[in-house]
Amino acid sequence: MIAIIDYGVGNLKSIYNSLKRVGIDSVVTSDENVINSAEKIILPGVGAFNDAMECLKKSGLIDCVKENIASGKPTLGICLGMQLLYEKSYEDGEFEGLGVLKGEVVKIKEGVKIPHMGWNSLKKGIDHKIAEGINEGEYVYYVHSYYVEPDTMDEVVFYSDYNVCVPGVVAKGNIIGMQFHPEKSGDTGLKLLKNFGGM
Repeated sequence: MIAIIDYGVGNLKSIYNSLKRVGIDSVVTSDENVINSAEKIILPGVGAFNDAMECLKKSGLIDCVKENIASGKPTLGICLGMQLLYEKSYEDGEFEGLGVLKGEVVKIKEGVKIPHMGWNSLKKGIDHKIAEGINEGEYVYYVHSYYVEPDTMDEVVFYSDYNVCVPGVVAKGNIIGMQFHPEKSGDTGLKLLKNFGGM
C-alpha cells in the first residue's frame, strides 16, 4: 500500500487513479498512523514552495515524512513535492525545505517561456531501477517555473533540456523525485509509477 500524503496541496485524485491503472493500491491520507504503516509514500505538490511548506507544517507531518524517509521507506516526491525534498528554494524569497536531498530550487533562466509547461523529452543520466523500461527520448509533461540545481548530477536519472539542465527524475537511496507529472505523462509516466511501486 502506498500512502499519498494529503497536506492540502497536490494533484491527489489523478495520482491515485494512475496508480490504480497500473494495479497499485494506494490511499490518500493525512493520518500519521496510516503513513507510518504504508509500504511507500508519495509527497505530491503544486503551487508555490513556501505555501506548500507552510501547509506541511500546519498538517503536523514534517517530522512524520522525515522519519519515514530516514527509516528507508521508498518515497516519491512529485513536481513541487520533489522540490520540497531539497534544502532551500529561492521562489519569492529564501525558504528552507525538508533537506533530505542536497541542492537548491532556483528560477528557470531567461531566454525561454516561463513556466516550462508541456511535453519535453528525457535525456539519460545515471542508471537506476526507477528507469527500467524507459528509453531516452521519451516525453513527459512538465508544469513549473523553478527547477532543482542538485549538489551532484550523480543523483540525476533523467533530465530535460530547457535552456538549462532540468532534472526530471532524481534518486538517492530510497528517495525518488520527479519534477514532471507522471500522472499526466501517458504511458511513460505510468511505467515510472509502476517502477516505484515495485521498489
